[in-house]
Formats: sequence, C-alpha cells, structure tokens
Amino acid sequence: MNQPTLTRRALMLALAACAAGAAHAQDDYPARPITLVVGYPAGGSTDLTARLFGEALSKRIGERVIVENVGGAGGAIGAQRVAKARPDGYTLLLGASNEMAIASLINKAVKYDGLKDFTPIGMISTQPMVLVASANSPVKNISDFLAQARAHPGKFSFGTSGVGTALHLSAESVKEAGGLQLVHVPYRGVAPLASDIMGGQLQFGVFVLSSALANIRAGKLAPIGLMQATRAPLAPEIPTFAEAGLKDVDMDIWFGLYGPAHVPGPVVGKLRAALDDVLKMPEFRGKMQESGSTVAAPGVDLAQFQRKETEKYKRIVEFARIEE
Repeated sequence: MNQPTLTRRALMLALAACAAGAAHAQDDYPARPITLVVGYPAGGSTDLTARLFGEALSKRIGERVIVENVGGAGGAIGAQRVAKARPDGYTLLLGASNEMAIASLINKAVKYDGLKDFTPIGMISTQPMVLVASANSPVKNISDFLAQARAHPGKFSFGTSGVGTALHLSAESVKEAGGLQLVHVPYRGVAPLASDIMGGQLQFGVFVLSSALANIRAGKLAPIGLMQATRAPLAPEIPTFAEAGLKDVDMDIWFGLYGPAHVPGPVVGKLRAALDDVLKMPEFRGKMQESGSTVAAPGVDLAQFQRKETEKYKRIVEFARIEE
C-alpha cells in the first residue's frame, strides 16, 4: 500500500539532489579547463584571435583555456560541433561572421542556425578588410578604381579567398553601391591570391587588412580603400569607400564568443563578466591592436548585432545571387 508513496518520495528526493548538484556545479564554474573551438586551421586571423583571447580569459578565470582547431567548410564544422556540445560552459566557440551569419545563407548543407542553436555571450573584436591592387597598377586610389570600373564594365576582376566569405560579400557591396560590373575569382587561400596580384595576373583583391599590411608597407601591394565606414587605427592613411560617397559600404570581419544553446544563466553571467574584464585588459588590447584588430566595447549585445549583420549579408547575397 505504501510502495507508490515511497516511490514518489524517492523520485522527488532524487530530483532535488540532481537540482542541487546542477546548482552547485554552476556555482563552482569553471572547475576544469574550457575548450575554445576555432573553425579554422592554425595560423589565420580567427585562430590568432582565439589564442590571444584564450590566454587572457585563462588569466581572468584561473582555469586553462584550450584552443582546439576544427577546420573545414569555412568554419561550419567547428560551429556544428559546438552547437551539439553539452551546454555546460566547458565547450565554447570563437565564432566569426562567416560561419555564424553568412554560411547558412549560401550553403544549404549548413543545418545549424547561427542564433537559435547557440548562446551568444559577447563580442570580442573586429578586423577591417581592404581592396588592393598591384603596386604597378595604374589604379592608385578609390577615384581611379571607380572611374576605370565604370568606364570598362566587366573588364576587371577581383579575387578573394573563397565564395560567400565576408571578403567576397564586401566586394559585392562595393559593386552594388557603385553600380559596377566586376568578375569574382575565388582562390584557395591568401598566399596564391597575393602572388597573382603582385605578379599582375589579377587586377584586384580583397584581404583582411592585417594579412595584406606587410606587402602594402613593403610596396608590393597598393591599398585602394577599406570596406568599413571608418579608417583603421593600424593604417589611418588608407581611406574608406564610404568617404568616397559609397555610404552603404560598411563591412568588417567580426568575432564573438558563443556557447551551445541553453547554457545555464549563471554560467552565461560569469562568462560575460569575464569577457568584459578581458576586453578592458591593457595587455590584451595591445596585442589585439598589434594584430590589426579593434577590440569591442564591453557589453555589446551580440545577438542583436548578429541579427542586423545577417540582414545586411542576406541583402548582398540576394543582390549577387551567391550560392555554393
């Protein structure tokens, strides 16, 4: 007669114990190393950002932060792994604009949603993109570029490191804003693209500023203009397309910190507090600025920012009819 009552009581006690255990785990967070996934191979701008951020975050929280490179599909494989991870705060993603906001717009094979399947924790940084030409090109500035492109529709080509990347979309935004006809040539990596531009096989290319700056300073590449609305502290001498009247050209590469969907609120709160502290660290800010990045202000609403960016990318993808 008392068996059902005892069973219910045991079940209630077990549930209470589980809840207490979960709450204790959240209070103690982090109690072991955190894995920070990067969806790209070692050596690129996303990897560098992750390693600088991971080092600073480790100092702030007192636990190891292990950067794990899970490359492939333009960052989507790494993002997918985090989307499917246990939402306990111990597997995080340093996500970039490509895999978090662009990939699903152009590639039907991408099954995750950049917002619904993740917990957006906060912004980390941005990096500007730059259109360049060969040092021997007669085109030396934005005015020359626009004049030549408008006078010879379809004659000029630009290269990027892949179809549907932020680099590609930024050039498409220039085409749309300027009423230009340019041909896109995708490359597998920055090195062959830079080599072909310097060798005169390709007229123009779009790069992350930090990856092109050494060749610009060496006189091997000529900077035409930045794709963001404001000049970059790392190279304030390079003008922007917005300055030349193309006000709608305002795009950079951005990086944010994410967890899987449904990370507990207390853990998210601790991560956001730690992130805000890292963004204020002079050492971290100095290293990031040296790498060509602009550190985000603490407290940026990453979800709101990402929604606006995704709408912008969607419009450009539809204009350019980009599809993988």
